[in-house]
Parts: sequence; structure tokens; C-alpha cells
Amino acid sequence: MRRPGGAGGNAPGGHARRPGGAGGIAPGGLLRRPGRRGNAPRGHVRRPGGDEGNALVEFTYLAIVLMVPLVYVLTSAFQVQRAAFGVTEAARSAGRAYARADSEATGQARATAATALALADQGIDDAGPPVISCPDGPCLTPGSAVRVTVSYTVQLPVLSAVFPRRAGIPVRASHVEVVDTFQAGSAP
Repeated sequence: MRRPGGAGGNAPGGHARRPGGAGGIAPGGLLRRPGRRGNAPRGHVRRPGGDEGNALVEFTYLAIVLMVPLVYVLTSAFQVQRAAFGVTEAARSAGRAYARADSEATGQARATAATALALADQGIDDAGPPVISCPDGPCLTPGSAVRVTVSYTVQLPVLSAVFPRRAGIPVRASHVEVVDTFQAGSAP
């Protein structure tokens, strides 16, 4: 029978002590901490010190090492693709403008303006004039072909500052436009 106050061989609260249980004195006269065996908590393995917090540092380092080149390559690829869209549209527009002109001088002026407009749509403003050739004979004769070539060199973001002459990727597009057979005015 229990006595009030926990007297008589029972632990406080009326529960009997287990021999060698949690708390108390361990063999050899050392004080035992409740719930621990040695110095490690239950279910945990003690690791050598100094390894805590390294995962964050390693993740940050690897993210920088891997992400910076990836962002650079993507930025360069996007710039080259933008220039490719620009020169393709510029060659097509310049060919159409030249083939519908009344004279070669007017056609050259229209082709240059069309090239500048098409490249400006893609954010390119420093390309040269288009190269116009007529492989089938004189330009602007009805039924003749007009070939327009537009070239541009894409300057890569960081390398162009370090290597100004070699850090570009050339982009070129050509378009062949046929002069209308029933064109009203044809110039020699």
C-alpha cells in the first residue's frame, strides 16, 4: 500500500525505482544523467566536431560555380538568337524593298532603311548596310533575281571587353527576291 508523501522505498510520486534505471548512481560511483548513456542522447550517433554548417557553404559554393557559367552561356545564346532573327528579317525586308524600287539608287536607299528598321526591332543598331547583288544580269529588270545579304557580328558580354577583335560570333542571312515581271518602271 502506498503511503502519502512517497515515503518508504518509493520514489517521490509513489513510483518504485527500477534498479539500474534512469538517474541515480551508476556502477563505479558516477552520477548518471536521466535518459542518457554516456554523453550522447538516445538514438544519436556522436560525430567528430567541426562538421556543422558546412552544407550551406558547400551548396552556395557549388551554386555559384555552376550557375554563373550557365547564366553566361544562356545570355550569349539569347544574344546570338536575337541577332539571327534580326538579320533574317532584315535580309528579307531589304530584298523586298529593293525589288519593288524604280531605280537602283532608290532601291539601295530603301534596302538600307528596311535593314536598319528590321535590326532596330531586335535591338541591333550598329550593323552595316546590306550587300546587294544581281546574279542573273542587270538589277531591277522584270523577272531577274536580287540577292541581299545582311551580316552582323554579335559581341559576347564579357569576352568582348577582354578580347575585342575575337570575341564576336558572325551572323549572316541572305534572301533572294525576284523582281515582278509586270513591274511598271524598270531601270537598266
